[in-house]
Amino acid sequence: MTSAEQAIGTSVDSTVPNGDASQIAVENPATGEVIAHVPVLDADAVAAMAARGRAVQPAWNALGFEGRARVLSRMQKWMTDNAERVIQVVMSETGKAYEDAQLADWSYGVAAFGFWAKNAEPYLADEKVSTASPFVKGKKLVLRHTPLGLIGVIGPWNYPVTNSFGDCIPALAAGNAVILKPSEITPLTSLLLLEGLHECGLPEGVMQVATGYGDTGAALVDQVDMIMFTGSTATGKRVMAKAAETLTPVSLELGGKDPMLVLADADVDRAANLAVQYGMFNGGQTCISIERVYVEEPVYDEFVAKVTAKAAALRHGVSTGPGSVDVGSMTFPKQVDIVERHVDDAIAKGARAVVGGKRGHDGQGGYWFEPTVLVDVDHTMECMTEETFGPTLPIMKVADAEEAIRLANDSPYGLAASVFSKDVAKGEAVARRLEAGAVCVNDALINYLALELPMGGAKASGLGTRHGKGGIRKFCQHQSILVTRFALKDEPQMYPYRKGVTKGLQKAIRFMYGRGKRG
Repeated sequence: MTSAEQAIGTSVDSTVPNGDASQIAVENPATGEVIAHVPVLDADAVAAMAARGRAVQPAWNALGFEGRARVLSRMQKWMTDNAERVIQVVMSETGKAYEDAQLADWSYGVAAFGFWAKNAEPYLADEKVSTASPFVKGKKLVLRHTPLGLIGVIGPWNYPVTNSFGDCIPALAAGNAVILKPSEITPLTSLLLLEGLHECGLPEGVMQVATGYGDTGAALVDQVDMIMFTGSTATGKRVMAKAAETLTPVSLELGGKDPMLVLADADVDRAANLAVQYGMFNGGQTCISIERVYVEEPVYDEFVAKVTAKAAALRHGVSTGPGSVDVGSMTFPKQVDIVERHVDDAIAKGARAVVGGKRGHDGQGGYWFEPTVLVDVDHTMECMTEETFGPTLPIMKVADAEEAIRLANDSPYGLAASVFSKDVAKGEAVARRLEAGAVCVNDALINYLALELPMGGAKASGLGTRHGKGGIRKFCQHQSILVTRFALKDEPQMYPYRKGVTKGLQKAIRFMYGRGKRG
């Protein structure tokens, strides 16, 4: 039995023969070793899951915010008590470095369970609404948020806790039942966390995990009251089209080609350090990682030299524990092909790989691409215009900030961006001109850790947000309530219409609204 199977317990099966179409062979992408098998669920199985979820959801909702918060708070404690177990399972099915699994998956889960336990009620509490309309003055106006019922989450392979299971937490906190369809590449973490929730008192059926391929996800869209999808823009469009057949609402976090702008007055050391850190973090397989860099000419050479030295020193290999490597393997085999294509295309068009540039890793099976720094790049190259999603950092020289802004916005994507300048006001002014859902000044990526701050994309990078009030309200039906407490039997606007009353109302409205200054 592998370490992943030992960590998960009875959720996986290692005895299934290869080639069984009813099972998914889960690999450790750092070694190519098959570590577990999980079932492929068909449309009938998903429908049965949906029926179970709908049956138990009312009782889960009836627990109220306090009752649901107790389960989520216990799960936060479970995550801290089972830290090593969670980290090892994440590593085993993603190939991440230990620190990537710890910082970006496990620690996010720890924070998220506690955050939504605490904030679900204040974010979803009834809101009293005031009005300027004289026709409803004195009436009670209330906005309330009720759970939609059954939520479907289709998660990606790059962050099985953060961007997969993480979306289930606010949906549960709001009082919904949830079915999670994790990526077929990384299903084991979801199964482990589901076991943890059951140990913490979550009733059976409130949260379920539907393992399978794309057909399983398509079946899920047909069964739920709302779908949350994270993945590529191309797949997101297909999910949205499928959801449109049943008018099922969607929230989508899609692709990104996130730019970093290094201005001439930047702290070059900090900018270079973070460019390497958040360009290579998680093997570059992060939707909001730094995918392209624009550097003003006066500091370009210094920046490239510092990035080159730091990237060349990265330790690349199979993680054996804390501090053992800096960059692990890639997770999805097809993604290695994309990275290789982008790098080869850039070099063929005149770019230079000053660090790395090749796939594979000496003495290792699995799926690998060297941490790579590209220079002499431009927008004729795929590495600057298409999502690479790998351990590459293309750096382009620009004349000034205006050129950097123009090139940064020259993309169908708009997920995240970063600006570096010692003049914070200038940096923020540049940030406000970037077409991105999230922009950091003198930082990158860590905005995602502020769970109070909405995170969502512009342009082709998605619809809706996660985190903040919107990150839980999207899993709810919004209901407006108007209550008339004191009323006349007959009011001026009621039938029959009378000429004198109509003219009087018109004069009153003109008096109230027609006194504004003329332009």
